Amino acid sequence: MFNNREMHALGTYCSRYRVRNRSEFFRETIMKAIIKRFEEEHPSLWEENEPTLFSRHSSK
Repeated sequence: MFNNREMHALGTYCSRYRVRNRSEFFRETIMKAIIKRFEEEHPSLWEENEPTLFSRHSSK
């Protein structure tokens, strides 16, 4: 899954920040990234029609 340099970096990180359960750390980190991406790309009913300061149309 990881090459030697990546494993070394992960080992250094886990040692420095005292990560005791690497599988839990990997799972949480990966799932946080996945969920964040899903939330950012999730369609919204009000996504395009929501007025903002920069999208208001002025009537002249």
